[in-house]
Amino acid sequence: MKLIDKPITSFLDELAGDAPAPGGGSVAALSGALGAALVSMVCSLTLGKKGYEDVQDDIQALRARSEALRQELTDLLEEDVKAYTGYSQAAKMPRTTDEEKAERQATMQAALKVATDVPLAVAETAVKVMDLCMPAAEQGNKWAVSDAGVAVLMAEAALRSAALNVLINLGTVKDQEFVADRQARLDSLLAGKGIMRDEIYDYVVSKL
Repeated sequence: MKLIDKPITSFLDELAGDAPAPGGGSVAALSGALGAALVSMVCSLTLGKKGYEDVQDDIQALRARSEALRQELTDLLEEDVKAYTGYSQAAKMPRTTDEEKAERQATMQAALKVATDVPLAVAETAVKVMDLCMPAAEQGNKWAVSDAGVAVLMAEAALRSAALNVLINLGTVKDQEFVADRQARLDSLLAGKGIMRDEIYDYVVSKL
């Protein structure tokens, strides 16, 4: 059974246990999915409602985007567990001979790159969720504006949580060209997002 298909209590039990996965990467993806779901909720509470006739097309398109992102993040939650499992299996490879050591090292390095790119994808997708939060707050049902505020907080939490997972893996990747590229991409994703979060949060508060 996929992790996402288990009851929330089971997920939390596994998270609290001594297994390394699910861990922070899975929580990052889940946080982003929750943010996307909240954007969808705001849209669902706006579609077909009196007083919002002029924004129906925009809200419909917004909901389509948020639902697509929710699915992406749900898939990435599963991919995060697979990525760590791949690295864990590589670490258990035999290392008696020089050949075995070399093969193990190469496999671990390849697995680390995968384990870096999955949370980087979570970060990229979380930013896309953040981009939907202001339109949801501005155009969505005024009685759900607080949900748009929670959405941006969850999406930014996903971004920063995923960033930590990228960074811890980059610290042990030996391919410096790969490290520089992923670090630059991550820096670009993080730039200005605290300001963006505050702007959306303050807008939401002003409407309460």
